Formats: sequence, structure tokens, C-alpha cells
Amino acid sequence: MAKAPDLARVRNIGVAAHVDAGKTTLTERMLYYAGASHKIGEVHEGAAHMDYMVEEQEHGITITAAVTRLPWREHLIQLIDTPGHVDFTIEVERSMRVLDGCVIVLDGVRGVEPQTETVWRQRTRFQLPALFFVNKLDRPGADFARALATVRERFAVEPVAVTVPLADYDGTVVQLIDKTRWRFGGERGEQVEIAPCDEATWARLRPWRESLLLAAAEMDDALAEQVLTDAEPEPAAVWAALRQAALAGKSCPCFAGSALRNQGVQPLLDGIVRLLPAPTERPPSLAHRPDGAEERVTVVANGPLAALAFKVQVWEGRRHVFARLYRGTLKPGDEVVIPGPNGSLRQERVARLFDVDANHKMRLDQATAGQIVLLAGLRWATTGDTLCAPSHPLWLERIETREPVLGLAIEPQSGADEEKLLEALDKLQQEDPTLRVEEDGETGQRILRGMGELHLQIAEERLRREFGVNIRVGNPDVVVRETIAQPAEAESVFHRQIEQPDGKKLELKAWARVAVRPLARGGGKSVTSEPLVRPEGAGLNPAQRDAAAGGAEDALASGPATGAPLQDLAVRVLEVELFGALSSPQALRVAVAEAARKAISQAGGLALRPIMTAEVVVPESDVGAVLGDLQARRAVIRDTTTLGEMTIIHCDCALDRLLGYITELRGMTRGRGQFTMHFGRFDVG
Repeated sequence: MAKAPDLARVRNIGVAAHVDAGKTTLTERMLYYAGASHKIGEVHEGAAHMDYMVEEQEHGITITAAVTRLPWREHLIQLIDTPGHVDFTIEVERSMRVLDGCVIVLDGVRGVEPQTETVWRQRTRFQLPALFFVNKLDRPGADFARALATVRERFAVEPVAVTVPLADYDGTVVQLIDKTRWRFGGERGEQVEIAPCDEATWARLRPWRESLLLAAAEMDDALAEQVLTDAEPEPAAVWAALRQAALAGKSCPCFAGSALRNQGVQPLLDGIVRLLPAPTERPPSLAHRPDGAEERVTVVANGPLAALAFKVQVWEGRRHVFARLYRGTLKPGDEVVIPGPNGSLRQERVARLFDVDANHKMRLDQATAGQIVLLAGLRWATTGDTLCAPSHPLWLERIETREPVLGLAIEPQSGADEEKLLEALDKLQQEDPTLRVEEDGETGQRILRGMGELHLQIAEERLRREFGVNIRVGNPDVVVRETIAQPAEAESVFHRQIEQPDGKKLELKAWARVAVRPLARGGGKSVTSEPLVRPEGAGLNPAQRDAAAGGAEDALASGPATGAPLQDLAVRVLEVELFGALSSPQALRVAVAEAARKAISQAGGLALRPIMTAEVVVPESDVGAVLGDLQARRAVIRDTTTLGEMTIIHCDCALDRLLGYITELRGMTRGRGQFTMHFGRFDVG
């Protein structure tokens, strides 16, 4: 039987960043130096160990979060390499949900970029301690201090340098706690030469060390006294205090290097095991029991099982589920239950357990709290489900999924492929909750919806290559929502006689008055159903009360302008009139729904389009042309920043006006322009 890992020596971490900051390149080096991989796979050669999908190798980007493990200084690091492209942000979201800490990679030239901000928000939601690795310091224009300044400005957190590059960066970094210079030699940076830092270099770096000591001293009074009296503290005391600061979120330790040039990675690995938390050092997870009581789940191996399914993947034709164990022990053949809505429990059996290394799996005899494993045999578990002991059901916090913003009409080339396409689409949706398949009520077309053009392109490529389905696709179609332009009020009476099978007539009658008003963008939907009831002295029974609220909800399914779902409005049921036994819950529901629809129609429908927050990076010489083009697309320019020879334009623009924009941008800038965007809000655009 496989020995359970010592939880104090386990680190569950993720590597995340903006697209093209070098996450996968860094991960490849970490695996190589830890001895978990015998060669370094390069992303630009399509040979990265962690980018195992054909689409990842062809596009040169990470598409799916890959799990692996590596040993370092008697510790076990369980690592998830996440995508940087915003279209695949669900992969980052669900990875962050099950991790204990993260490494955020920054481009040494650009510092914090748009997707870095998204990653930071995801990290903040789960309160994960974070380290920064400032990468690509070998590139012209790289500036370690400026990169840290962008962290301070954008995230309002104190970045604390642990390793810093020399001013004339030659691949050497100085480790400030031990006052040592680290040189990386050999064919792949595997030979590390550590020597005391010379006085001349140290004099230039002393301000960095003082900032480090001050940050650490905030967590340790004895250390603070040493720092204030200019005494030389012990390195172990500095490490311990800096660890406390990182775990408390007071500061973020930062490391310097260039992963592609094999520089600065080993000190980062040291930082991971010395500064990021073990599973047992994280706060207990909050769970809810079927009786409504809250429970705090502590990471221990001997309690009733509590695990979270965070990803589904069809592997070698079979369905597998990635899960993080928060409590208890799991073995092949164990029964687990999945709590569902309305207190339902679905029972399943775990057939096999696996350790995961990218696209390789190794069979396990058991898994314990703190581990991230792959489960086979679960037919129903989906992303965000809690797996628990049948004797102790509970719900852990679910994983948020985002609404898709772009659609694509899709159909098989022949009727014979119809069933094959439906099966393939079902598997894709199980793997990726941000992919949705819907049917257009007007045209009858099947619409595949996703987070962006690249997201849908990858799904299309996988359908053809992986599932062997011949398909035809239409042009991308932007998802639309609706809201109302102004407040309104309307009333409706529902009065109908229904002939029953026995020939008798059933009479139904109810009256309702409903008001609607617009909310601020992002305000969601609000339904209030506490009406004045007539005749005086009458009241609503529970079924009628639910029916009145349900009728208001029914009216929000489609708006008057485009038929799209409504949002950013409040509906209030003001008054209802009952007619004795004629006012059944069904009659009341219809009356409220009709009154709400009339009010919404009188208020006037406004179409809301996805507004994207975009960043356009262009050579200074092309700024005028690019700004003119963006203004022609009715983009709202927020600001521009100059960084060396490049200018960064921040703007908001409707998604439909940005479809295919990257191709036109490259034409305007002779291939030098870059463009990223992420969903901001639905608004009138």
C-alpha cells in the first residue's frame, strides 16, 4: 500500500499569469531541476511536458490546467499549471479553489497585465498566499523594480524582494536573506554556484535588504528589535517571519530570473517550500450540512470523507474526475455520496484512484486529506460537486462559473453524425462548464456558446480531431441580454374557464398589479413579492405566495426588444386580488406573470451587449492609426501608458466590434501589435 505523504511537507500550489508570461516554461524547469522530468520541454517547440494536448502544442499556449507533482528538499509539491488566456479562465478559477498557495508569474518588461489582475482577483477570493516570479529579465527593457512597482500600484499589496537581479543582468541573482550570489551554469542551468556577495554589490543592494527586513519584522517583535538596532538577524528567523507575513497576506515575496535561460528557478523552489503553506496551515473550509448547520472542515486523515470535484476530463475514452481531499481517506471501491439540490443524495462508487503527472497517471492504493488525485468510475460527479462519506453528507463551497458571451451555430455535415455530435458536445460540456449548447428558438439551430473566439475555435478543433465529428459552423454570434429603460407599473386579470375531461368547467380567476424599475449595471435581478391582498382581511397561503414570486420570475425569461433574458431590474408584486376558490396558485401565477410582462413592455426594452475591457500594445509610431481605428469601433479609451518603445492603450469596447480585431491590428502594426481582452459587463454599447 502506498504510504500517505506527511502533510506538513506537502505544498499544493498553482502557477498562474497573463498569457505569454512564461508559466509553462517555468513549470518545465521546476520539473527538470526537481528530477521529476529528464528533459526540458520547450513551449515554442511544441514539446512542453505540461502542454500535452495537440491544440496546446499547435497554438503554443496552455488550454487546460495540468496537474503534476515533484519532490524538492524532502517536500512534495503538487503543482497545477494553469492557462493564461482569458477564454480559459474557468481553468484558473477551479484550480485556485483547491490550492493552498500560488506563484504568479510577471513579464519583466510589462509587469502586471490584464489577465494578471483577473488571476489576482481569483486568488483574493480564496485568500491564497502568493509569491511573484518576475520572469524574462534577460529581455531588453526588463526592469525588476518597475515590475514590483506595478504590483504595489495595481494590487495595493507590498511586494518584498527575496532574490534580485544585478543591474547589468547576466543571469546572476542575489538572495537577500543569506546575502549570497547565485550563478546558474551547465547546459540547462542545473549547476548552481552559490557564493557570498561581494561588498561593492551588496552596497548597491542594501535598500532591497532593508525593505525585506522591515516587512519580516512586522511579524516578529524580537526580529524588529534586531532590525531597529542594526543587529544582524539569523537567516532562519527572517525566513520564519517572512513566512508568517506571506501566510497572513501582509506581503508577497518576489523572486527574479529568466525561466527560458534557466536562471533563478531553484531559489523560487526553495521559496515555495519555505514560504507557502502546508494543507494543515490553511484555515478550515466552510461546509453546510443538510440540516442547514455550518461545519468547518479541517485537513485531517481520520475524519469522515470530504472532497471537492474540481474538474472532469474524458481520458482514453473514459470519464475521470479530478478531486482535492479536504478530510478523510479514500480507497478504490469506496462508496461516496454527492449531495444535490433539495437534500437529494446520489451514491457512487470510486473504482480506481490515480496520481497525475500531466497526461500520465499512476495507480494509487489510497488517498488522504491534502492530496489532489484522479478518480475513475464516477458517472455523475461534475465540477464543483462535493464527494463525502454516506454517513456524513455536507456541501463544500462550489466553484463559480461564468456566463458565455459568444455563440457559434454548429451542425453535423451529415445526418449520420448527429448522434456522434451530441455525444461529443455532452463530453465537452462536462469537461468545461463555460461551454454551453443551446437551441435557437426561432431558427432551430444548435448554438455552441463560449467565452471567446479562441475558446470556440479550440472546441471546434477538438470535435473534429479528438471525437472525429465532421461539422459545419457559422459565424460567431454575440450573446445579448436585456434590461428596461424606465420604471413602469401594470395590472392584469386572469379569468378563464377550462373544460375538463368529465365535461365540467373549471373556472380560474386572479388579479395582480406589478411594478418594475431598472437597476444599475451589474445589479442582477431582484424579485419582491409581499403584496397587499384584497379583499381586506384575506391572505396568501404558502402555495399562493410561492406562485406570486414564481410568476414574477417567469416574466424575466425574455425581454420585449430581442427576447433575450432580462437582467439589471427589480420586479415588485404590489397588489393581488383573490376570488375565493377560483384563485388557485396557478391562476395567481399567470396573473402576476402577465402583469409583469405588461410592465416590462411599457418600461421599454434595452439591448445589452458584452462590453470587453481591452488592452492594446502597439509600437509608438502606430498609436495614432490604432487609436483612430478603436474610436471608429466606438471604443471608450480609458488611458494610455508608454513603456519603452511600446504604448499600452486601455479601453472598453463592445465585443461584436472586436471580432477578428487581432488580424486587423497586426496588419496596422506590421505584426508587432498585441491585443488582450476580458469580459467587463453587459451594457448599452
